[in-house]
Amino acid sequence: MTLEQLRAGHVFLVDKPLEWTSFDVVNKIRYTLKKTFGVKNLKVGHAGTLDPLASGLLVVCVGAETKNADAYQGREKEYTGSFTLGACTPSFDAETEVTDGFPTGHITPELIRKTAQEHFTGELLQRPPLYSALNIDGKRAYLHARKGAQVEIAPRPITISRFEITAIEMPRVDFRIACSKGTYIRSVADDFGRALGSRAYLSALRRTRIGDFRVEDARPVAEIVENILSWGQPTAQE
Repeated sequence: MTLEQLRAGHVFLVDKPLEWTSFDVVNKIRYTLKKTFGVKNLKVGHAGTLDPLASGLLVVCVGAETKNADAYQGREKEYTGSFTLGACTPSFDAETEVTDGFPTGHITPELIRKTAQEHFTGELLQRPPLYSALNIDGKRAYLHARKGAQVEIAPRPITISRFEITAIEMPRVDFRIACSKGTYIRSVADDFGRALGSRAYLSALRRTRIGDFRVEDARPVAEIVENILSWGQPTAQE
């Protein structure tokens, strides 16, 4: 891979590890590319943020390919993960403190599967979580949340084309969801728990697909960095 080829456009499919932000991944790849090719300016960006507590497919665009980031981000996405029933958190995931003790004795596998199919597929209105990067009154929503501010976020239209319950080991429920751009799986977890007459939070999440891009074709950050560094090494013919 040459610098000219990179500037013309390239896509990295990254298997993002837990606890890394999407910016961490972009920053690592950008730094390695600039160091390898000795350049100061090279466009690098991602198509669709993954939370630090989520792993899986992150599409990183380089050079002219950054112009297509929005188009990639707009494609249908697929996730696997787990909800924990009978408990909730302010962020709807494991990032914030858990409050438990909500009833689950009435929840059966049949009720779980019926609720998923009858109430959480198709075109829906979803209220994004307050702990999100949405811009509210000039600030990120999570900054309001961390200060304890009560901010109203309007529901937004989303589409869930597939909601499959893959395993039930109470209080954990495993799932596979295919959904449109803008869907917050954390909000699905909270809404799902409420619909079951209890509460729930997202305890694990992995993105497995964006459009035709699949996590099976993605590579760990360390492997991508190693490959980039090898592009700067002279070949045997040089």
